Amino acid sequence: MPSPVGHALGGLAIAWAADLLPGRPIANPRVTLACMSLAALPDADLLLPVVHRTVTHSLGAVVAVGLLMIVAAAVTGEVTAKIALACAASYASHLLFDWLAVDQSAPRGIQLLWPFSSTWFISGWDVFRGTERRHFFRLTTMHQNLVTIVREIAILAPVLGALWLVRVKALTRLAAEMPRGDHAA
Repeated sequence: MPSPVGHALGGLAIAWAADLLPGRPIANPRVTLACMSLAALPDADLLLPVVHRTVTHSLGAVVAVGLLMIVAAAVTGEVTAKIALACAASYASHLLFDWLAVDQSAPRGIQLLWPFSSTWFISGWDVFRGTERRHFFRLTTMHQNLVTIVREIAILAPVLGALWLVRVKALTRLAAEMPRGDHAA
């Protein structure tokens, strides 16, 4: 499964992408940090290994996060529908990344439809490498996890770079073309 770094980068991408939706920009540091944290949050179930990749790795948990954000919107008035959507999508990105990852532990995958189904789902595409969570301080484990993080950054950096450029251009309302129609050399 991907590392917390990869999951947090996914949350960052969601926060930046949400700024491209119509309406007021949302990616202030608090919302961005919330999206990054929510993207990594499902792995908090590692503290209870018996339930890892079940309850917190399900669409039910995504719906619960969305409902919690709607309640926060009603109570505080600070949370907009756009922020609620970004938070739920950030949480859902964790499920997507885990579904696209290598999983060496049995049973393989996540229980995406829990509690309605106990079926385990995994894509088999192995886009993201797996991390090793046992024997964390062994040299081989640290090497494997470092290689995993570097690969996640290599996969997500172009996406983040493109989102950042588009966001900056959209948020500053720059023209899509260069002045006088000139093109860069």
